[in-house]
Amino acid sequence: MILKRSLIATAVLSLLSLPVMADDAFEQITIIGSNSDVNDIPGSGAYLNSEDIEEFEYTDIMRLLSTVPGVYVMEEDGYGLRPNIGMRGVPLDRSEKITVMEDGVLAAPAAYSAPAAYYFPTFGRMTAVEVLKGSSGVKHGPRTTGGVINLVSRQIPDQPYTGSMDLALGEDNYRKIHGYLGGEKDGLGALVEVFRYEADGFKKLPVNRDSGFEKNDIMGKFRVSLGEGDKHQLELKLKYADETSDETYLGLLGADFKNNPYSRYAASQLDRMDTEHKSYQLNYEYEFSDNAEFNLTAYYNDFHRNWYKASKVGGKSLGGGAEEIASDFDNGVIDNTTVDVKANNRDYLSKGIQAQLLKDFGDHHMTFGVRIHEDEMDRFQWVDKYQLNSDKTMTATSAGIPGTDSNRVDSASAIALYVHDELTVGNLVVSGGLRYEDMDIERDDWGKSVDNVNRQNAPGTHKENSTSVVIPSVGFTYSLNDEILLLAGVQKGFAPAAPGNADAREEEAWNYEAGTRFASGNLNGEFIAFYSDYDNMHGNCTASQSCDEDNIGDQYNAGAVQIEGVEFKLGYKFEVANFNVPVSVSYTYSSSEFERDFDSELGIWGNVTRGDELPYIPQQQLQVSLGLTNENWDLSLSGRYLDEIRTSAGQGSIAADERIASRTVWDMSAKYKFDGNQLVYLSMDNLFDKTYVATRTHGGIQPGKYRTLQLGYTYSF
Repeated sequence: MILKRSLIATAVLSLLSLPVMADDAFEQITIIGSNSDVNDIPGSGAYLNSEDIEEFEYTDIMRLLSTVPGVYVMEEDGYGLRPNIGMRGVPLDRSEKITVMEDGVLAAPAAYSAPAAYYFPTFGRMTAVEVLKGSSGVKHGPRTTGGVINLVSRQIPDQPYTGSMDLALGEDNYRKIHGYLGGEKDGLGALVEVFRYEADGFKKLPVNRDSGFEKNDIMGKFRVSLGEGDKHQLELKLKYADETSDETYLGLLGADFKNNPYSRYAASQLDRMDTEHKSYQLNYEYEFSDNAEFNLTAYYNDFHRNWYKASKVGGKSLGGGAEEIASDFDNGVIDNTTVDVKANNRDYLSKGIQAQLLKDFGDHHMTFGVRIHEDEMDRFQWVDKYQLNSDKTMTATSAGIPGTDSNRVDSASAIALYVHDELTVGNLVVSGGLRYEDMDIERDDWGKSVDNVNRQNAPGTHKENSTSVVIPSVGFTYSLNDEILLLAGVQKGFAPAAPGNADAREEEAWNYEAGTRFASGNLNGEFIAFYSDYDNMHGNCTASQSCDEDNIGDQYNAGAVQIEGVEFKLGYKFEVANFNVPVSVSYTYSSSEFERDFDSELGIWGNVTRGDELPYIPQQQLQVSLGLTNENWDLSLSGRYLDEIRTSAGQGSIAADERIASRTVWDMSAKYKFDGNQLVYLSMDNLFDKTYVATRTHGGIQPGKYRTLQLGYTYSF
């Protein structure tokens, strides 16, 4: 492992720097806290609580995030196993442009050295989702050009013997088991939670193989409270997850999608992702007084993945002719062909220590924080070769030698310091923050020679990029009255350059926003305008964008980009007889434009001309929710409209093969509560069975999931 600082050193440095935290026990897991606290943050944000999550029994976070204006999602596998999330116009691929956390700790396997998030926390066991898009994101790096998502896991119940069991069955042999048991007594608390779900998949292969997944997630928390008034609290969080998913990047040609949108080519029959994730987190909190708290968190995350998937068909790469050959074989045009199946084998390590001190000084609400972090991605990959036979079976013709396709380590070490102040003067709150990041990102590459696979005394190349930056932000909120709040803010966006490309520069932008939030009785809403001015936007080359395998991991400069838009959300709860009828509307308009010409043979942007729009950013998206509830019944509908999307940079009309048509997809959920402990639910994703293209990023078409039904039962005590 090539990590520069030891955890012992980081612990000493963190304790000496006495640095960030909040008000209640272990509230460091949250960045907003609750729906009622949204107005207190110095910028735009959203808080989705357990009721929002449970309304449709979603296990796919992207379906829930469609309710938040300014957030964009791109479907891929239909189940949300590897979400693609962006905010305010930043590219969505693998959520690499935003900061994703679980309980306040970076969730990406290697957030600095390899930000593409091929691991994402199991959304089905979360109790809240917090979204930050404004100036307060300065406290949460390393990437501040997009926004922040913090997933909040279940806390240890404050009562003894609390638990729940959720069982569900659905189409395509969908099965879910979710349960937890926990409690606290005499200063000791514990929680154990298990989440397992699986399905055979909705895509059909021409051979007897599934296209589904199995995922297991186990979490344990253990807490002890010490001292008078429980001023000292120590909590250990342990987590284990594994996944096996028969997913592919080999998408369909347009004609095959039209003929059978849910088919898969025989050439992808061996494609399979295997992952294992282990996480250890230790939290310590000390309450100095009623207005001062100190929190310290140490974390260690170990993630292994091997995505064994077709990389070439008939000698052609995905996006470069592989789809045509795979189609010809399945349609009987050719009798046999060859398939290269690459073992995209990677090991990730992420560890660090972070702390914060929160202190009130009269009208000043100060937060001081530090994070010292190390991560790495170790690629040790190979390619196996197969013959695809006329009976659609695959016969191995040669086995690759591990380390002969990619053999490199990307690593990073970083120190982040920040200070944030909220000054209250009457109805005006002025918040300002500074974040300092010092980052060393390195790459050691041993090439593809069989002589170098053991890395011992083997010739290789070493590249590194060292960067330090100060990131400022300032925000304002002003209460006109008890019902209307005005807000504005400006923040510097930043992301470090990767070491793979010597010409890559840091990504920098200035992000602005202004708007209002309002609430009066059963009515609430917000209207916010945003503008982002990029001096240089990064493009990152990933396999998910059909990059050439020799360029995967490289970074390139897109130069100046401007993104602007508006976000609107409105909600009202009608009361009719014995029923409540909640209605909400969320709308986002976005406009983007490249400010210079450049040729990009990497990634999804293609050759760019000044004035071109960014790909995969819809100009308009709309979400509508309707409900009908009483003491025992809940009925909910959610509709999502997505404007047409271009899949490569351009302007004006969109070519048919570079276009994803607009679509509207509805979901439905119904629940009946027997009593305070039991309920049954029925949910349908894609209620009206809309057939649509989800993405073309891999060179072919991946379909959206067709209508699927889920029936479940929940018992709580």
